Amino acid sequence: MSGSAEIEELPATQTGPKGVIHDWRKFKLESEDHESVPSNKRELLRQMSNPKSSNDETRETVIHKMSVQEYEMIKEEDESCLRKYRRQCMQEMHEHLSFGPKFDALFELDSGEAFLDVIEKEHRLTLVVVHIYDDGIRGCDALNNCLTCLAAEYSTVKFCRIRASATGAGERFSDDVLPALLVYKAGELLGNFMSITKHLNEEFFAMDVENFLNEYGLLPEKEFAAGPDEDENADVE
Repeated sequence: MSGSAEIEELPATQTGPKGVIHDWRKFKLESEDHESVPSNKRELLRQMSNPKSSNDETRETVIHKMSVQEYEMIKEEDESCLRKYRRQCMQEMHEHLSFGPKFDALFELDSGEAFLDVIEKEHRLTLVVVHIYDDGIRGCDALNNCLTCLAAEYSTVKFCRIRASATGAGERFSDDVLPALLVYKAGELLGNFMSITKHLNEEFFAMDVENFLNEYGLLPEKEFAAGPDEDENADVE
């Protein structure tokens, strides 16, 4: 790599142990409810988030004093704020390193032209999953609901649906092959599943469809999305 090339830095966090500690202290200070925090603790947080001491003590004395007080403070915390900070850092890292557009929804295609456009003109890194359905066909409504759920978890995948009659090739998608699921990437057909419900239980859910697609290696790694109580019992490093 050329020495003149510039490396874009992550916008919200500093690197290295000292940078991470400083970012954590600053995040902690900003996220505290000031009305519920004692003034002495709030002042400690303020001093720890500031790399320069505001009094006349030597740097070594301040560092030693702050480390002891910080230990006592963090030991009493319930660690929820630290978990929130870690999730925020991971999310920022993920967004910074992700490529291609994001979707988060199930899109309705209303014509054969729209069908061709989403196959041929979508970003080359985007996986496109198209559900061909029709009203009154067993399993179509359930599959639409499943894909809506998966779209929220796989935001880099474009999930679409189109009525068989709107494709312009209705004769190829008769009722006996519906619901059908087609998977494309960079204009290439990767998966072609007619009557996909034959591969699923009579009652199926989003996880079942996800597992089915993963068996063929069609889905990317799931998007980072930690819930508010996720890893509640995990060790905090």
